[in-house]
Amino acid sequence: MAGNLTEISTLRTMVIYDSFFGNTKQVAKAIGEAFEPSEEVEVVKVSEVNPRELIGLKYLIVGSPTRAFRPTGAINDLIKKTPNLKGVKVTAFDTRIAKEDTNSRVLGFMVNIFGYAAKPISNGLVKRGGILVIPPEGFYVEDTEGPLKDGELERAAEWARKIMVVN
Repeated sequence: MAGNLTEISTLRTMVIYDSFFGNTKQVAKAIGEAFEPSEEVEVVKVSEVNPRELIGLKYLIVGSPTRAFRPTGAINDLIKKTPNLKGVKVTAFDTRIAKEDTNSRVLGFMVNIFGYAAKPISNGLVKRGGILVIPPEGFYVEDTEGPLKDGELERAAEWARKIMVVN
């Protein structure tokens, strides 16, 4: 992890994630690996990030599993402590269970009302001054502990490539 402001200013892209069962970590790594080799990319767990390290980034991508219709507490805390992101291009992702896989009309109704984690993450990053470059995205798991559904890592890489095309 970057240790001083000189190192921080050379870091181009950071993918920050939280993960309980490893699914969101897998998606974060797929996103980081999808960037051009010329881009400096660091994929890091939220617990290893100092909010000051986010100053001067080109891209900031933040992901969380959806927990009770929202991001994890650690991701929310990071966003609250994040300094001004003016000029930083941001987006967000989450891992989630598809509504149709819940087999619960009540849970489906609740998802319609409260949503998933990616949208509040992106809203928080924009509130901190970040520039939303593409809409937040969700990646699907089979069940609470996973695994990821087939094709989701490839879809995550394709989503990441869209970030670079926009700019």
